[in-house]
Amino acid sequence: MYKQERITPYDHTTEKGKQVEQMFDNIADAYDTLNHRLSWNIDKGWRKKAIRQLAPHHPLSVLDVATGTGDFALLAARMLQPQKVVGADISEGMMEIGRQKVAAAQLQDIISFRKEDCMQLSFSDNTYNAIIAAFGIRNFQDLEKGLSEMLRVMKEGGHLVILELSQPVRFPMRQLFWLYSHTLLPLYGKLLSKDNKAYRYLTASIEAFPQGEEMMTIFKKVGFKDPQFKRLTFGICTMYIATK
Repeated sequence: MYKQERITPYDHTTEKGKQVEQMFDNIADAYDTLNHRLSWNIDKGWRKKAIRQLAPHHPLSVLDVATGTGDFALLAARMLQPQKVVGADISEGMMEIGRQKVAAAQLQDIISFRKEDCMQLSFSDNTYNAIIAAFGIRNFQDLEKGLSEMLRVMKEGGHLVILELSQPVRFPMRQLFWLYSHTLLPLYGKLLSKDNKAYRYLTASIEAFPQGEEMMTIFKKVGFKDPQFKRLTFGICTMYIATK
């Protein structure tokens, strides 16, 4: 078990997956505002860089795992112009906001949403040309199982691109990020989302999550080929790339 799998949003009375679902349902209305403000809108640039990794491969079908409110799915549809994008998430509250965005963008024919447990996806083997995930795998109850499911539903020759928050490794950004994540982030999160525990969990889960070279080992262990990673914005975010 990885350290991150033992970090839960609220307590230890129920399994992590149920608590993550509850947490995101609780903060769904404030999630987009918080996400952009807490990252100073830099997260939008991270997503664009990630999607550009897939552009040369022209995937016809894309699965966005832990889609949340659908920002990554929408960007994939616009930049890649695939035949279909499916957003999968455990939180109906988050996906409902995503559905509203998709309707406003008139992309209902391309983007759809499915309530899914990422530990046991309902899709058939070898379904998608590309799989993407932004800031979601850190919440997996079982990291290796979740990644294995992503591998299973990806077609041979398919491509994986993941964004995940991470700790900077160099001075002074490491120290500045620690200060920000332990003081301003939970305070701001509490004020806007009314769920203080959710944003304390965010900090704890970032610190506990495997990063960089350690993630390369995990990708190889579950069966992905040619994993690579790139630190973005002084290491606040890390992009992971792999193939099947």
